[in-house]
Formats: sequence, C-alpha cells, structure tokens
Amino acid sequence: MNQDIMNIAIGIMCSVFGWLLKTVWESVKDLQCADKSLAEKVTQIELLVAGSYIKRDEIQVLHDALFRKLDKIEDRVNRVIIQREITNHTNRGEHD
Repeated sequence: MNQDIMNIAIGIMCSVFGWLLKTVWESVKDLQCADKSLAEKVTQIELLVAGSYIKRDEIQVLHDALFRKLDKIEDRVNRVIIQREITNHTNRGEHD
C-alpha cells in the first residue's frame, strides 16, 4: 500500500513538474518572438534617425548664410557708430 501511495505521489509530482517545464518553455518561446519583433523595430528606428540627420553640405550652406547676415548687421552697426562719431565731432566743433 505504501508503495502505491509513493508511486502516485511521484507520478503527481512528475506531472506537475512536467507541466511547469512546458509552461516555462512556452514563455521562453514567446519572449524570443517578442525580442525578435522589438529588435526589428529598433533597427527600423535607427534607420529613420540616421536618415534624418542634416547633411554636411546643408549645414555649410546654413552656416554661410548666417555669417553673411551677421556681417551685414556688423556693417550697419559700424556705419551707425561712424555716423554718431561724425555727428558728435561736428557738434563739438560748433561749440568750440
């Protein structure tokens, strides 16, 4: 009788252990599929990001345009300063 109880207990434990292993194995397979899907999405995002960087030629054009504009502003500021200096010098000459 004791041997039959032991055989039944071992059989139940082996069945539970087998079911647990099957569940874990299925979970691992699901995670592998999810990992593969995520890896593909990350690759697609990397390609999108790499394609949206500004090109060196484009940045050079923007750089040149910006500095041309800054040079014009500097020239205007210099002209205003010179005109004020001339005006101030002329006004001093009238008062002397």
